[in-house]
Formats: sequence, C-alpha cells, structure tokens
Amino acid sequence: MNPAALPVGVFDSGVGGLTVLNALVGALPAESFVYLGDTARLPYGTKSPDTVIRYATRAAERLVERGIKALVVACNTASAAALPALRERFAGLPVIGVVEPGARSACEQSRTGRIAVLATESTVAGGAYQRAIHALRPDAQITALPCQLFVALAEEGWVSGEVAQAVARRYLQPLLSRPEAAPDTLVLGCTHFPVLAPVLAGVVGPAVQIVDASGAVALALRELLSQKKLGVGEAGGRPRLELLATDGVERFARVGATFLGRPIRPQDVVLVDL
Repeated sequence: MNPAALPVGVFDSGVGGLTVLNALVGALPAESFVYLGDTARLPYGTKSPDTVIRYATRAAERLVERGIKALVVACNTASAAALPALRERFAGLPVIGVVEPGARSACEQSRTGRIAVLATESTVAGGAYQRAIHALRPDAQITALPCQLFVALAEEGWVSGEVAQAVARRYLQPLLSRPEAAPDTLVLGCTHFPVLAPVLAGVVGPAVQIVDASGAVALALRELLSQKKLGVGEAGGRPRLELLATDGVERFARVGATFLGRPIRPQDVVLVDL
C-alpha cells in the first residue's frame, strides 16, 4: 500500500485528546485518522514518568500494528514524558507531540514574556513546557500551575456555571493577585482544558491570550506530511475516522462527544486491549 494512503494515528490517555483530533480533522479534512483512548489506564497525569512511558509505548505499538503513516501524541503528559522514547522506539515514523507546538504558539503570542502554564501534576513536575518555552524565549517568566480538578470538571461536562467558575478562580487567583506581574498568556497544557476556555477567559479577562495547542499541532502535522510527501493528495481515497478505547466505550462515546464537538455512537467505538 502507498504509505500516503495510511491513516494518522492519534492517542491519548482518554477522551481529552479528542480536542486535538477535532482540530486535526478540521485542518486536514481529506486525511484518515485512527484515535486510541487508553481509558483503562487514565489518568496519565498522576502517574510516574516511567509508567507513562510504558503506557504510551504500548498504545503507540497498537496503532503502529494497525498501520499508520504518522503518530500524534495528543496527551500533554505523554508528550512531556515519553516523546523521546517513542521517537527512538519507532525510528522512521514521524512523531508529533503537543508540548512543542503549544510552547511555540505561546512565545509568539506573548507580548511581555510572562506566560502561565496550566497542566496536570505530572506535566508541571516534569518541566517540559518550561524547557520548551525557555528554548524559544530565554527571557520568559513562566508560572506553571497543576490544575488536576479541571480534568474532572471537563469529563463531568461541568464546563460552565458556578462550580467551574469557582474552581477556575481558586486556581488562578495567585496569578492575578499581583497585576503588575500577571501573565499576558495562558497555555492550556492539558487536552481536557480547551472545553473550559470560556470560563478561564471570563476569569482572567480579555487582556490575557489563551493558547490551545490543538491548532498549532494541526499546522505542524500538515507541514510534516507535506515535507515527507505523505499527504493524502499523494494517494487519494476517502477519509476514514476510527475510534478505539481500552475500556468503557459507552462512557467514551458520551463524554468524548464534548471534546470532539460532535455526537459519538457507542457502536462506533471499538474496544481494544493493550
């Protein structure tokens, strides 16, 4: 088979990466995608780096076994901990994470260099966003905040209203208590967080730019496929979208619809074992 005719593989610890998939499908509507949500092992954000690498490698192996032409790690925690290991394990397969595109977008949008990163505990502790931002903008002043409750809010669908606003204010209050040092750019360093963007925008105000890495990841993938001559234009065909989960296909379909931005039928989700 012509490699360009293969789908792009995308994986996440659960449903949050569907926000990335939504951006990928929007930017590359002719491409086929196969998405794997490792719902049996979520969340990755509280696991050790070694465990995340092991889980991410197995998820990637499963997608590679099905035949893919590129891999998008649509999970900030896995991108932070496992990207080098995945690129070594699957040498020759283009692999893109979400941290580097997100960091690049933040550096481009920040006027003052004061950047806040909201992420899971593991992503904050690993320092991947801090390193990626400083590599591009050494003078950046970075504040990284672990916001684990945002994951639960997003998965419960509580993405607006008093509860979401109260949690957002509680997390962000330290950032806003000193206006002269407040960030002008907020990076959503977890794929669950974009569905909370309207609430976050209401708390931080219009002067703060909110960066969702999904769009930047889509642009990076389009450029990479073009460079490698792997774009679907090289092969033609009809786009396909496959959804895989390692547990709870009914919940995956119900909760995932919020992140994908369209309904998902449980019968359209394939249960797989890693």
